[in-house]
Amino acid sequence: MFDDETLDLARRLINRLNEKNWWMVTAESCTGGLVAGALTSIAGSSSVVHGGFVTYANEAKIEMLGVRPATLETEGAVSEATAREMAWGAFRAAHADLAVAITGIAGPGGGSTGKPVGLVHFAVATERVTLHERHEFGDIGRQEVRSASVKAALALALKTIDAKPRQPFL
Repeated sequence: MFDDETLDLARRLINRLNEKNWWMVTAESCTGGLVAGALTSIAGSSSVVHGGFVTYANEAKIEMLGVRPATLETEGAVSEATAREMAWGAFRAAHADLAVAITGIAGPGGGSTGKPVGLVHFAVATERVTLHERHEFGDIGRQEVRSASVKAALALALKTIDAKPRQPFL
């Protein structure tokens, strides 16, 4: 189901989470649960994966993760602010040690000049640090954008585990 690179990233992340004795949660929109799926395809993942939220609709982002309606109205669902609020909401709701959030435009439609197809925002939250990344994968196809997003989310989570505090979350 997942390619070797994705499985390697998932395996490395699970190993690091086990070493730190951390729980992880996902908050996914355009990836529809694929990050959680990649993690749980690794044997032993139940010791570190708390669960995941698939919040495709804006209402789900609001109801399940506490994303502010004003954020969605002013910044849009595909934005740094929304990704950060998704990560923070999952972190709080799951009482996890690390949360990763993904929101983007996988295509084939739905893009605009300011937010093209292939634009994906990622955010990771821990008690001590939050990170955000913006990727523009381009109009490479829906499945390719989702696959690249899974890899980017896993890599960002790995990078975050050992990050030093940089900024307050919101």
